[in-house]
Amino acid sequence: MHLLITGANGVVGRFITRRMLDDGHKVTALGRRPVEGCRTGFCRFDLSEAPPELPEADILVHCAFQHEPGKYRGGEGDDPHGFIQANAEGTQRLFEAAKRAGVRHCVFLSSRAVYTDTGNWAVLNENSETQSDSLYGQVKLAGEEALKSLCDEAFSGSVLRATGVYGCPPGLSEHKWSDLFIRLENGEDIAPRLGTEVHGEDLADAVLKVLNRNTSQGNSFEVFNVSDLLLDRQDLLKSYARVRNISVDLPARAPGPLGVMDAGKLKVLGWQPGGSARLQSFLEKSCVAEAGNQD
Repeated sequence: MHLLITGANGVVGRFITRRMLDDGHKVTALGRRPVEGCRTGFCRFDLSEAPPELPEADILVHCAFQHEPGKYRGGEGDDPHGFIQANAEGTQRLFEAAKRAGVRHCVFLSSRAVYTDTGNWAVLNENSETQSDSLYGQVKLAGEEALKSLCDEAFSGSVLRATGVYGCPPGLSEHKWSDLFIRLENGEDIAPRLGTEVHGEDLADAVLKVLNRNTSQGNSFEVFNVSDLLLDRQDLLKSYARVRNISVDLPARAPGPLGVMDAGKLKVLGWQPGGSARLQSFLEKSCVAEAGNQD
């Protein structure tokens, strides 16, 4: 297959790009700059601009998202209008361009932020209420609706509502918890937090699973939750300290509550995330890398 991937330089995009290349597929990165160290084609693309004439391809995977660095919720900063124009309107323009170019399947990386904040331990499935209280969640939901409106027998769409993504992205030396681990070792106060997580490699595998799903039964548009672990920051840092063999002060446990995402629909397609074993492997590799940096 030939895949077009937006956001290939980002955290999630790097995991997906590496997996597709490793599986022997052709990849063209759509973005502001090529992906260094990856054997991909390149087509300049910016969400805030009209999309270019897209190369002929089978698949579009849309991971790009324009926001203030380090922020998703609240990533609009002091420019909510530009945030909406790029991420809602720009996404719709991209999907329309892909359909015109003959792309037959589009995968859109959405977010658990589209769900209503339940304020309890509700299990969130793909039919749960979507009425986000954040602009981030609202523009992601707008992207979902834009894709759904275009789907037909010749153009199918899959939405992946992903939770937090951990793991060291291919080609990068840091990950989402790098600063957190440094703060822990420096003895800084760390606030409690509870969240849901999935490894980037498991998310990339989810993309492959939905690309291989059967769309001949009239289900040209489908939504899938992508989540693996319910993770308290205290447990994460306790495991990290154990692997590092260090004594540290841990944050208190987070009180919750939190909506827990049900990924059963994706597992029916054969998706099997790595669970706590993959998290442990990641922590061990992170500690090896940390020790190497100190040599």
